[in-house]
Amino acid sequence: MSYSSIKVTTLTPHIGAEIGDIDLTKPLSNREVEELHEAFAAHQVIFFRDQKIDHEAHKALARHFGDLHIHVGPSTESRPLPDQPEIRALHFDETSEKVAGERWHTDQSCAPIPPLGSILYIHTVPPDGGGDTLFASMYAAYEALSPHMKTYLQSLTATHDGRRAFGPNAPINSHPVIAKHPVTGKKLIFVNRGQTSHINEVPPEESEAILSFLYQHCARPDWQVRFHWRPHSIAFWDNRCTHHKAIWDYYPNVRSGFRIQIKGTQPPIAA
Repeated sequence: MSYSSIKVTTLTPHIGAEIGDIDLTKPLSNREVEELHEAFAAHQVIFFRDQKIDHEAHKALARHFGDLHIHVGPSTESRPLPDQPEIRALHFDETSEKVAGERWHTDQSCAPIPPLGSILYIHTVPPDGGGDTLFASMYAAYEALSPHMKTYLQSLTATHDGRRAFGPNAPINSHPVIAKHPVTGKKLIFVNRGQTSHINEVPPEESEAILSFLYQHCARPDWQVRFHWRPHSIAFWDNRCTHHKAIWDYYPNVRSGFRIQIKGTQPPIAA
C-alpha cells in the first residue's frame, strides 16, 4: 500500500507501524485522515513520535475515527479528568501499588459494545527506560490455529466479566469466541485473560482447558510488537483485533500520560 501524505514504516510482518511526516498538533487534511484510516486497518496499531499534543488535539485525533467513549468500569488504575471524563490520566510513580494493564487484555471487552480503539499519549517516561507496551495481533493468532481448532471454536461464545478487572457493578456480557472485524472482514480470536471468565456452551473443565490454551497461544511472541516509549509518543490500537500488556519494570520512577477511547459501533460480530 502506498501513501502520499504520511510516511508509514512497518515494524513487524504481523502488527504495528510507525507514522511519520504528520503533525498531530495541527488540523489534519482529508487525505491525511483517509491514509491514517488505511494504516490503522492494515497494521492494527500505529505509533507516532514527537507529538506534543494537548487535550484538544488528542480528542480531535480520536474524533476522526468516531465518538468518544466513557469508561465502563467503576474501579481502575486510571483516573478521569474532573472536567473531561472522556480523558483518563495514567500516572504511575513511587506511590503506585500496581499499574493499568499488566495482564494481556482487550480494553473493556465486558461492555455490550467494546471500544473501537484507544489512543494513549505518554509525555513523561522513566529516565532509564522501561514501561514498554506489548501488542499482539489476534488475526495472526487465529490464522495459526489448526483447522480442527478453528472449526471447534467457530460457534462458541464466551462471557466477559468486568468484575474481574473493575470490581463490583462492572458489566458482564457474552461475545463470540471467533469474531469478524467489521472493516477488514478478517477473522480473529476474541477472548482475553483479563476479562473472559468462561466459554458458555461447554462444561467448566473444558472451558478452563480451552481458555488456558488460547491465552498462551495469543501471548506467543510470533505476532507481537513491543513499543519503546519516548516523551510525547502516541500508540493508537484497534481494540477489536489486538491484545496489549503494559510492562511495569520502572518502579519507583514516573511514567505518565493520558488515554482517550473511541466508541465501538457494534458488538463483536460472529465469524
